[in-house]
Amino acid sequence: MKKHLLLFLLASGTLAASAQTDKTPYYTRSLTNDGIKNVVLSTSGGSILVTGAGQQQPHIDVFVVGNNHEDLTKDEIKKRLEEDYILDIDIQNGQLKATAKNRRNNMNWRRSLSIGFKVYVNAQTSTNLNTSGGSIRIENLNGNQNFETSGGSLNVANVTGNIKGETSGGSITVTNSRNTIDLETSGGSITASNCSGKIKLETSGGPLNLSDLKGTINAETSGGGIRGKNIDGELITSTSGGSIGLTGISGSLNASTSGGGIDVQMVKLGKYIKLETSAGHVSLNVPKQSTMNVSLHGSRVNLDVAGDFQGSKEKEDVVGKVNGGGVTVEVHGDSGVTVSSR
Repeated sequence: MKKHLLLFLLASGTLAASAQTDKTPYYTRSLTNDGIKNVVLSTSGGSILVTGAGQQQPHIDVFVVGNNHEDLTKDEIKKRLEEDYILDIDIQNGQLKATAKNRRNNMNWRRSLSIGFKVYVNAQTSTNLNTSGGSIRIENLNGNQNFETSGGSLNVANVTGNIKGETSGGSITVTNSRNTIDLETSGGSITASNCSGKIKLETSGGPLNLSDLKGTINAETSGGGIRGKNIDGELITSTSGGSIGLTGISGSLNASTSGGGIDVQMVKLGKYIKLETSAGHVSLNVPKQSTMNVSLHGSRVNLDVAGDFQGSKEKEDVVGKVNGGGVTVEVHGDSGVTVSSR
């Protein structure tokens, strides 16, 4: 069954009573009987929220405000929509598709509108979301999630499935999510906490803050420091513009920076540890009685671990086996290296 609405043609009586602020929907429609399993949203000037409804009944809210929050009446908004925009909702076979776009490319910016969507659906819902002028938030969903904005932040919470998101103009926050996570920004920080699975995080313009992660994690920044705690699995992380500080790490680790020092505290060793900086000191703390094959290089190298060592020790190089050998540990520190055990 197909239901198709061109919102700007609706009689004003079907619209919400107020449309002057971004807190009052311009239009609301129930989705209770539509069995929505897939949400496709596209807007050129507003933010997007899609959430597993919880106590909310499934529905879509459309928000319309003037440029720079210009105070407009409902009739003024309706007139601008009719003249300058295509605002369309299409519901067919469990898919909700909502689109807001300009009718012409050379529209007067003073007449521009911010058109955003909030959608409340069943948790078992996939998304495909795009906005060039606002933030995107998805929460309490299970399924395939694809989303992109060039002008706002990304926020992901309590989502399970294949998660892929990108922004070129904002920060990223992902919490309590799992399976496959792939998030990228070229203009902000990334914060990830209490997530698990295969995780890829990338920013070229901000720091990384990682906590309580489990799985295979690849996290990269070229413009900030890296902080991480309570990470279990395999962590591959790098920065060209800051220091690295990691605590409570269990598993394998590859961390590098060309713009600061590295400080790592391991709880449990995995298959390997590889640490490298060209602009600072490396400090690595490992559990007592760790079995390691060490290759340590820096302006001054200090190996101070419990147990037996067999190999060669020099001022700038220490190579050999600790407690009979085991985990491969390679460390390069331009300003020195310290490996110790607690």
